Amino acid sequence: MKCKIEKSKITGQITCPPNKSYSHRAIFLASIAGENSTVNNVLLSEDTKATIETCKKFGAIIEVAESSLEIKNSIDLSTKVPQIDTENSGTTIRIASGIASLYSDEITLTGDTSLQKRPMQPLLDALSSIGAQCSSTDGKPPIKIKGKITGGNVTIPGNFSSQFISSLLICAPLTKNGINLNIEGNLVSKPYLDATIATMRKFGVTVQTLIPYKKYNITPQIYKSTSFTVPIDFSSLALLLSAAVLDGKEVAIKGNLGNLPQGDEVFIDILEQMGVTVDIDDEQIKIKSPEKLGGGKFDLSNSPDLLPPLAILALKTSAPIEVVNVKHARLKETDRIAIISRELVKIGIIVNEKEDGLILESSGNLKGAEMVSENDHRLFMAFCIAGMFVGECTVTDPDSVNVSYPDFINEMTRMGAKIQTQSN
Repeated sequence: MKCKIEKSKITGQITCPPNKSYSHRAIFLASIAGENSTVNNVLLSEDTKATIETCKKFGAIIEVAESSLEIKNSIDLSTKVPQIDTENSGTTIRIASGIASLYSDEITLTGDTSLQKRPMQPLLDALSSIGAQCSSTDGKPPIKIKGKITGGNVTIPGNFSSQFISSLLICAPLTKNGINLNIEGNLVSKPYLDATIATMRKFGVTVQTLIPYKKYNITPQIYKSTSFTVPIDFSSLALLLSAAVLDGKEVAIKGNLGNLPQGDEVFIDILEQMGVTVDIDDEQIKIKSPEKLGGGKFDLSNSPDLLPPLAILALKTSAPIEVVNVKHARLKETDRIAIISRELVKIGIIVNEKEDGLILESSGNLKGAEMVSENDHRLFMAFCIAGMFVGECTVTDPDSVNVSYPDFINEMTRMGAKIQTQSN
């Protein structure tokens, strides 16, 4: 499948979807806590559904009602767990690996062909150091984990993925001895670690920060049932804001921002630095964009998901956009640095690819082309938004949006986008 996209303008109101990262964390923690915990305003996408099904295989009983979940029974550490298929969800398999290490029997975790290319070895090494028996295919899924871990001192590198650290934090309170966690080197995507700690706090567990992003202590504790409301997703909001900047006319983005930490909030600061006026109140966000955006140098080490929505803004800048310290974007669903470099050149953006980022600027000669998203949801959405600005484009793999924003195409077309889905 692919989408044909014509030059178009969008107008009106659109509601930002719930946060994917908080949905994952809340589903796992509610499933551990049990006792009628609820998760409200949950994102129901392919990735979060993978987490729901994973928690069910761990023994939780979960009822889905529109945009909320009710957990009737908690994860059962004595149950026999069948093979877990986490589909395309890296967050699911990584957090689930920590939980699997609490079981005495061996558990197999796998995923689709894309997920089977994503690294797991640092997490497996960390779990092995505190008593788990782990095996894998060259450090990647499918993996086998047999516990039971008892806790203790754990050291893990921080330069691969904050999801590894989140996995260890979440399982730590359930160990006999707790975990003293040491992070080596520079931790990437720090705000996602803050999100994990904030969600754990909502479920009654305290993480002691000894040195921020370096050393943590988590004592044995019990997760407590609660009602958790998921905030909007700033990763998706960034894409909607880019659409408003490039293609919008009087666009209002609705949604409760909430007060939980989200690293991708920095996108608002980035837009303001580039000359966009951003008006925020309790219920919606509006922007006013100049004819030409300014450029700038932006460090996305803590917010790698902002790479696609930021990169396409080069269509409208008067100076280059330089993105640095985002090498870990190469380890996402795809190598996003390489694909953005390869595809945006087709529509007239001059791209200089670096190992840890990109330099992008408009050539002044924009043109339609076919952009291949490699089944990456964030790339598909970014390329669609770019196509609406340029016109006469096609973008492959529209079904990928089911991972994080299932209504993206319908919502864009409702607001005036000329996007037409076609068979190959």
